[in-house]
Amino acid sequence: MVFLKKVAIVGGTGYGALELMRFIEGHSHLQLKQIISQSQHGTQLDDFYPHLTTFIEEPLHTYDVSNLKENIDIVFFATPAGVTKQLISSFLDTTIQCIDLSGDLRLSDRSSYRSWYGEEAAAQAILDRAVYGLSEIYGTEIKDSLICSNPGCFSTASLLGLIPAVQSELIETDSIIIDGKTGVSGAGRKQSLMTHFSETNENVKPYKIGKHQHIPEIEQYLTKEANSSVFINMTTHLIPMTRGLLCTMYGRLTSTISPEEVHEQYTKFYQSHPFVRIRPLGSFPATKEVYGSNFCDIAVHIDARTNQLIVISAIDNLVKGAAGQAIQNANIMNNWPIEEGLKHIPIYP
Repeated sequence: MVFLKKVAIVGGTGYGALELMRFIEGHSHLQLKQIISQSQHGTQLDDFYPHLTTFIEEPLHTYDVSNLKENIDIVFFATPAGVTKQLISSFLDTTIQCIDLSGDLRLSDRSSYRSWYGEEAAAQAILDRAVYGLSEIYGTEIKDSLICSNPGCFSTASLLGLIPAVQSELIETDSIIIDGKTGVSGAGRKQSLMTHFSETNENVKPYKIGKHQHIPEIEQYLTKEANSSVFINMTTHLIPMTRGLLCTMYGRLTSTISPEEVHEQYTKFYQSHPFVRIRPLGSFPATKEVYGSNFCDIAVHIDARTNQLIVISAIDNLVKGAAGQAIQNANIMNNWPIEEGLKHIPIYP
């Protein structure tokens, strides 16, 4: 008999929550019991999302921490920034596993959060207990945690692409440039001029130049892996597609090395991690090739003329960049097979 853990999703009407539901539906150890939405509680989710008809029959719940403590084993917080930090303190005295998909717990320095997010950070006691949920890198810490902070989408693609090079000192850490591109679903479901069809269709535009909240997150964990301060230049772009994220990263090589040697290092680094796929030399990933999946596809290339290592990584921003990695972290926290509920062939075309 398979033991089921009961799950609640807080913030149940956003795109990240929808993907959580999709993966929980096919997971052998998870049972979705509550979908919580303060603004829409009492209504049926399929009123907003008819594709969920016959899958989600329970009405949306209001947030009731006592009810959660009594009936739930795992809480996924699929909320906007600023919400989780107010709610999660109620679970510090429990054994409930909390996985946060917002950015509230990603930065360990409270002043840095204030600077980049424009509001007060979570209490230090919460930040001290939160483990950063970059699954392939911090699995040991995640396994022993009760509070897991899921990485941002650009952070996931960038860190998975850069950490092998930084750890092995392949590149100068003061030379890192990240060119990131993402589909409009990364902005969430809330309407805005930036994501209006007429503004995004047949158009590519940079946004949040020098101000993207994933910049300090990437710098924090590259600094951790390099054992010295790392600062990056990152420019993000909005692309007229629904989902998908691709980062092209550049770093100046510290010494002469062949493409084959770099490729071998990356292959060995991720050889025990099934959701990171290293492309053959000369082959480069595309967002369509990871669509709807929890894969991160990575390619490496050396430009000998400019002495640059170029790393390209592609993910689905809603899956490996959000809900899929959250499920992967739940698997790690519970010692379940890492691919449980996530082993899907990408949707193509």
